[in-house]
Amino acid sequence: MNCDAILERAREVLKIEAQSVLEQAAKLDQSFVKVVELILKCEGRVVITGMGKSGLVGRKISATLSSTGTPSFFLHPAEAIHGDLGMLTPSDLIIAISNSGENDEIISLLPTLKILGNTIVSFTASKTSTLAKNSDLVLEVKVDREACPLGLAPTASTTTTLALGDALAIALLEARNFNADDFALYHPGGALGRKLLLTVEKLMDTGERIPLIHQKAFVRDAVITMTSHGNYGAAVIVDDAQKMVGIITDGDLRRILEKYQNPLELPVEEVMTRNPKSITQEKLAAEAMHIMEEKGITVLPVIDSDGIAIGIIHLHEIIKGLTGIKK
Repeated sequence: MNCDAILERAREVLKIEAQSVLEQAAKLDQSFVKVVELILKCEGRVVITGMGKSGLVGRKISATLSSTGTPSFFLHPAEAIHGDLGMLTPSDLIIAISNSGENDEIISLLPTLKILGNTIVSFTASKTSTLAKNSDLVLEVKVDREACPLGLAPTASTTTTLALGDALAIALLEARNFNADDFALYHPGGALGRKLLLTVEKLMDTGERIPLIHQKAFVRDAVITMTSHGNYGAAVIVDDAQKMVGIITDGDLRRILEKYQNPLELPVEEVMTRNPKSITQEKLAAEAMHIMEEKGITVLPVIDSDGIAIGIIHLHEIIKGLTGIKK
């Protein structure tokens, strides 16, 4: 094959598999919704089983479910019929993957699953197969043709099954209100997990770097403080006990200059924003960023449980921390 022929074949494979996924999306119906509802009600684990290529796809689906809030593990059917069925509990939900629905190892599991009383969901191309007939719910995964020119190697069918598993995992993720904090909890060892677990304490400025002024100070003092702490464009207002009582920002200064004749002589407590948004140091940096984005601000004062100002954090520092950009 020449270069053009190789590229043409590769593009054809991708088109066939993409079309199969699109066709599967169009075929989704209430059966998919019922599977989601069954899993949400499941008091055990979602156990995925399948042989050969179906088993490899099943392992990935199980891994995706586990990492997105649905406890799951993969059970190899050949090992299962030789003792690993003891890993199951009656409250587990089984997802069996078999294109034909007649795989010997999968079929051999059915009597025990029925005795245990497990709910069985099948991913199969044949709704009349033995597996389908013995399942509580069937999700049909049927493709017009495989990308393999011989029609033998599972290609479009495995890709479509994998995509269906992803669709299931994401539907469950959203139904459970699974968020970035939850994701970080299940991924503490990787770079993504470490970034998501970054706390405000690790990124905030403290001590003399905090632009602090007393509530009895004047606007001119705020200007001086903000100028000497130019990265923030804000000054945190505190009382005698160092408790935060307000904040004044560059935007506030512009509005003050437009409104008052002698703005620099005004007490800051008369023009400051009272009860501004703040955060505590143990909170995740991702939460601080969410607050800033929601409120359209770029800095957050950091306070302790008594309301004392102990730090300040800037949106830019959070972005650096979460993206791995060095200061």
